[in-house]
Amino acid sequence: MSVRFQELDWRPTPIGEISLRRRRDPVSGADVYEVKLDDAYLMSSLFTEGEVALARLGLAALDGAVGPLDVAVGGLGLGYTARAALDDARVGSLVVVEALAEVVEWHERRLVPLGAALTGDPRCRFVHGDFFALAAGPDGLDPPRPGRRFDAVLLDVDHSPRRVLHPRHAALYRPAGLRALAGHLRPGGVFALWSDDPPDEAFTAVLAGVFARAEAHVVAFPHPLRGGTAANTVYVARLGPS
Repeated sequence: MSVRFQELDWRPTPIGEISLRRRRDPVSGADVYEVKLDDAYLMSSLFTEGEVALARLGLAALDGAVGPLDVAVGGLGLGYTARAALDDARVGSLVVVEALAEVVEWHERRLVPLGAALTGDPRCRFVHGDFFALAAGPDGLDPPRPGRRFDAVLLDVDHSPRRVLHPRHAALYRPAGLRALAGHLRPGGVFALWSDDPPDEAFTAVLAGVFARAEAHVVAFPHPLRGGTAANTVYVARLGPS
């Protein structure tokens, strides 16, 4: 069992001070991993249902696809979306784009629970880069393979399309940004997005203007701290077959 509280890493970054902490849950006795950016909590291993649902709902939308599937994930975090994607036997390759080299290093150094599983899976590869800049550019999400297209792109970086971590991210959620991202998908490909806000009908309509099909799923789960339930939203949009 770990000590009661430990700061595993702390770094200054271009977007603020980021830290990885581990604490012991007083009720379950389990270790809880938390990531903070300055004074704000970015993620916690207590709340992973939404991240897992992002992969499961996004890949489930590829109904009829038998694989091997090529998948890209925007945002590594604690690795739960990437791990859930690899749990789908159809996935043949996974590229995870992460803007912060420190987060990639946590996994490579196995400071986080899923680090060994992700770095040890030959299907998985980390790319240190700005997902939003790559999605907007012509070369795409896998710089070593310019122009590569994917069967699914799963994104979990911003709090929601309206609450972004950096102002430059906002362009992705507009029609031109979504069309550029869709250009990195194969025909019939899926874009799925995690959000911490309730479903946004206006944003779903923007998705529907770019993709052949778009819907918002509410993912509810028990809240271990305050009791009751909490919820995230997963948007799933799919291109037409050609």
